[in-house]
Amino acid sequence: MSTFAPVVILVEPQLAENIGMTARAMANFGLSELRLVAPKNGWPKKGVREAASGAVHVLDGAQLYATVSEAIADLQFVLATTARERGQMKRVYAPDAAMDEVAARSDGGQRVGILFGRERVGLSNDEVSLADAIVTFPVTEEFPSLNLAQAVLLVSYEWRRAAGLARQRFEGAMTAQPASREAVLGLFESLETALGAAGFYPPHKRLGIIRNMRDRLHRMALTEQDVRTFRGALRALTRGPRQLRSDNVEVSSPPAARSDGEDH
Repeated sequence: MSTFAPVVILVEPQLAENIGMTARAMANFGLSELRLVAPKNGWPKKGVREAASGAVHVLDGAQLYATVSEAIADLQFVLATTARERGQMKRVYAPDAAMDEVAARSDGGQRVGILFGRERVGLSNDEVSLADAIVTFPVTEEFPSLNLAQAVLLVSYEWRRAAGLARQRFEGAMTAQPASREAVLGLFESLETALGAAGFYPPHKRLGIIRNMRDRLHRMALTEQDVRTFRGALRALTRGPRQLRSDNVEVSSPPAARSDGEDH
């Protein structure tokens, strides 16, 4: 597990919604250190806490800097995110490979930061030149632009994965025991007998239909509870009508009409 989580650095962010949603994305994946370089229109911004949807601890801990150089001064490794080829002699990573590198460096005690640019124009070439390497996202050429908070979300997820922290919060494994072969074969027999009694099988297709139904039931990976449910349903279908026919319940006749001439 990595010692230090990376620092998220937003360069001249403009919209309160984007900063708030960035904080939320960071909190989703265990990042908490946010640095803001010369945010437009001042700080804090109206509506930013609402956009964070509860991740206010990230906003409350955010640090302000006047320049990118100041924001990265205490870091040992810096990545710059960009969707454009910059013509600079730097290593270029996809997000997963980038965060593998970050996790390895963090394990070694290095402090790492990730630069995210302005909403409209991203990072300048000069700002990219301050980074050790570039992170770019495998988006389509037709529409390569990512929202600021979306970019942070993608990187944050990859960080958590690379750091060995991306464990599922719950499992979808079956809680009931798989049905025994005896139970499954018993279900086959009950179903096939009931369908035969109902005249379901065309005489020349009976065996083929039976095999197909068995194959379908096998693919369901039946549990003991499944078998009990199916057999109970079959009993209700096959025994219910017979029971009604054999009950001999007398239906009483309505009382004879009175003939004493009284009206009621």
